Amino acid sequence: MNKMERKIVHVIGTGTIGEPLIGILCEQKSNLGIDEITFHKHSPLTKDKPKMDNLMKKGARLSVLEDRVDAFKSIGLEPEFTLEESIARSSVVIDCTPGGSGLKNKEKYYNKYTDQVKGFLAQGSENGFGKKYARGINDHVISSDDQFLQIVSCNTHNIACLVNTIALSIAPDNLLSGKFVCIRRSNDISQTDSYVPAPTVNAHSDNDYGTHHAKDAAGLFKTMNLDLDLFSSALKINTQYMHTVWFNLNLKEPTSTEKVLELLNRNDRIALTEHKASNAVFSFGRDQGLYGRILNQTVVVEDSINVKNEHEVTGFCFTPQDGNSILSSIAATVRFLNPHSYQDKINSLDPFFFQRV
Repeated sequence: MNKMERKIVHVIGTGTIGEPLIGILCEQKSNLGIDEITFHKHSPLTKDKPKMDNLMKKGARLSVLEDRVDAFKSIGLEPEFTLEESIARSSVVIDCTPGGSGLKNKEKYYNKYTDQVKGFLAQGSENGFGKKYARGINDHVISSDDQFLQIVSCNTHNIACLVNTIALSIAPDNLLSGKFVCIRRSNDISQTDSYVPAPTVNAHSDNDYGTHHAKDAAGLFKTMNLDLDLFSSALKINTQYMHTVWFNLNLKEPTSTEKVLELLNRNDRIALTEHKASNAVFSFGRDQGLYGRILNQTVVVEDSINVKNEHEVTGFCFTPQDGNSILSSIAATVRFLNPHSYQDKINSLDPFFFQRV
């Protein structure tokens, strides 16, 4: 079989998004119409070897930098490809490297293979990588010309989903303004650095939007020719469980608590919960989710929904960090591979969405 016939997905990075994404793709590949998964590991660390061994047992094939092949072999890992070999033979490349690396990799590698690879994805705030994308928000404006996509961050998914569901599903001009406070977990439970000893506030780096969360959400809606008034603040707190988002949406059309809950309930990508503590929601995801992840875009605390003067909706929700980004990454990948039948294939993930947590 030549490369055009085989549908190969290459994932670069094995961190908080890369590792579960590789595992999910390996387990779900027949449902998703994928033939093979390869992945890239940057550094030959013995502490990462058990993770690599298990991903390879699931069928993922290892690629490393050309000058590190021997170093990987010396710790008992057998790479099958170099980085550029694996990119060249791929149908889709998903870059899960942190902070700015996606843009560097685009310049160094991806631009050379645009005639061979169907699509390239990068995670988080890689502004300039490609068109911003979140599953269920702007699918209709993604076209065959969009070879590079930026999968927005987990909190941006959450903000966009709330705005889309509570405000824009009623009318495109229904949102007067949206304010958000992203109360972020310190780091992932898999990480040992960047933990904060006490609540630590982020600077407002943008006069119009505050932090990148609202700025990226506004950028996402700009792909749909919508110019929204969004503003976010952010802080980290000393927990490893989940991000929590406080939201305040001012609407043009009158609404009620019952109407808002009905809209939230109707959206399959939103889960509602009676739990008020993030550890209870996190625990549910660990026990019931796919790879311990909740794929929904947000988990809204039902009792927190408040509607003031029929036009101001306030509430709290938890962000299924990585889960919502993983869903968008899979959706975009399957669309690149099967542009005409991708919807049915993505629906195979329906059992991993929750109406209630």
